[in-house]
Amino acid sequence: MSTSFEMTAAPRSDLGKAATRRLRHSGQVPAVIYGDEKEPASIMMVHDDLMHNLENEAFYSHILSIDVDGKKEDVVLKDLQRHPAKARIMHADFQRVSSKNEMKMHVPLHFVNEDEAPGIKEGGILSRLMTDVEVSCLASALPEFIEIDLAGMEIGDSVQLSQLILPEGVSITALNRGDDHDQAIAAIQKIRAAKDDEVVEAEGGEAAEASADDAGSESSE
Repeated sequence: MSTSFEMTAAPRSDLGKAATRRLRHSGQVPAVIYGDEKEPASIMMVHDDLMHNLENEAFYSHILSIDVDGKKEDVVLKDLQRHPAKARIMHADFQRVSSKNEMKMHVPLHFVNEDEAPGIKEGGILSRLMTDVEVSCLASALPEFIEIDLAGMEIGDSVQLSQLILPEGVSITALNRGDDHDQAIAAIQKIRAAKDDEVVEAEGGEAAEASADDAGSESSE
């Protein structure tokens, strides 16, 4: 992975509600680091630094380094609690990564060469049915994203989970549950058919109305 994220944090010992409110008012975010068969660690981080990192898509599927009082922890972001009305982070959960045990993470999907797809050139539209996919792998094999090449897709074509090209050591958790979980990720569909049907229906309706008018005129005569 080319992107590197290094953050700093401080231990947090006062966990009461009043202390948490003071913490947030001072521009800090309460957070926790857990996992890898170690005790959870309550920490606090600078809110604006965390928000800045969250603007980068890679931050959500990347191995992060957090320096807690001089001790570095390799983690991944597992959960965020956001304020319901304001652009503020209320709490963050980080999970320690292990060099021995596989982890599950949601990785974004990147669709490329959409403009080169024959189906798009013929007037089709791309339906993105998924924006990310959950994978299972060791931390060292975690991809930043998974790329889907649409260059050869025709109208009516779709891409299934089983067709994704994955790095070595990476598997899709849904497929680990069986072939019946092999879902479509994207499809190119024709959008003009519905419009054509509407035109035909409208023309048919106009013809029917015209016939009814003619019949009415004849009867009145």
